[in-house]
Amino acid sequence: MPKRLFEVYLLASRWLLAPFLVMMTAGLVALLIKAGKKTYGLVALLLSNDYDHITLQVLTLIDTMLIGALVMIVTVSVYENFISRISSEHHGEWPSWMGAIDFSQLKLKLMSTLVAISAIKLLEALIDASEISDRDMNYFIGVHVTFVASTLVLALSEKLSAHAPGADARREAGH
Repeated sequence: MPKRLFEVYLLASRWLLAPFLVMMTAGLVALLIKAGKKTYGLVALLLSNDYDHITLQVLTLIDTMLIGALVMIVTVSVYENFISRISSEHHGEWPSWMGAIDFSQLKLKLMSTLVAISAIKLLEALIDASEISDRDMNYFIGVHVTFVASTLVLALSEKLSAHAPGADARREAGH
């Protein structure tokens, strides 16, 4: 009896994640406002013919959009993996990936997005290289290489664990 009560308690406590998901989606509003400000600045730059700064503004918009997409993927995936299944069969307009991202795929998507964001930051630094110290440039390169290496190691370990003996049974059991 105590074991069953504790299991019911644990299962019910998963709903404590829901407020975090609401906060994450509220963060999308902040990102949207930031992107709006950057777009306004981009329109003002169009009159200046300053190609480098226009490129930097567009890269910042891409960076913001990637972060927003990452927030959405994480939010839906956490809900799907830890709170409740989402049935997309009743919602034909929903993206096909909803309900199809497991925790391993989520980690890879997170790391891949971080690599893309760090690549954009590195590109921004390279475009503005005359205003950045060698130390800071090395810092940007080091962070990017670290993200790339971490992502490759994670992807390789996920691939190897998928081919490990008993992987199919663990996958079917939901582990």
